[in-house]
Amino acid sequence: MKDIFTIKEATQKIEYFCAYQERCHEEVVAKLRTMKMDSDEIDQIMVHLLAENFLNEERFACSFARGKHRMKHWGKIRIVNELKFKNISQTLINIALKEITTEEYLETFHSLSEKHWESIKETNSLKKRKKFCDYLLRRGFESNLVYDKLKELESSEQ
Repeated sequence: MKDIFTIKEATQKIEYFCAYQERCHEEVVAKLRTMKMDSDEIDQIMVHLLAENFLNEERFACSFARGKHRMKHWGKIRIVNELKFKNISQTLINIALKEITTEEYLETFHSLSEKHWESIKETNSLKKRKKFCDYLLRRGFESNLVYDKLKELESSEQ
């Protein structure tokens, strides 16, 4: 990679970076820093990207929430935490969560939990329960959903 970029070169490179995939402000600033741009240049490029609609935090947050839920089967808690980690505002996080319908969310949760319950080969029931709960909580699903599903699956097994 080149050591020094002009503002025009950096802008073109960052436009491509943003056009390839939705990005949050933090990712773009980090990328510009790796290109050794100073703060004034970064501000100038960021203003250009926002004006030309290459960068849009709301669009990013919605796309992130939809994608992580549908592709990686993450729950809302994990999505919220990851968005907060990327410095997305609470308002935008709330808008992003509306992208996931309740029906879709519950269907994903139920199919994932049933598939995981069947895949656990543990014979000790306490260990099986722990593995099941840990897995779904790590995925970011709400604890009340997880424990209700655990009771439902255990009762259907007996």
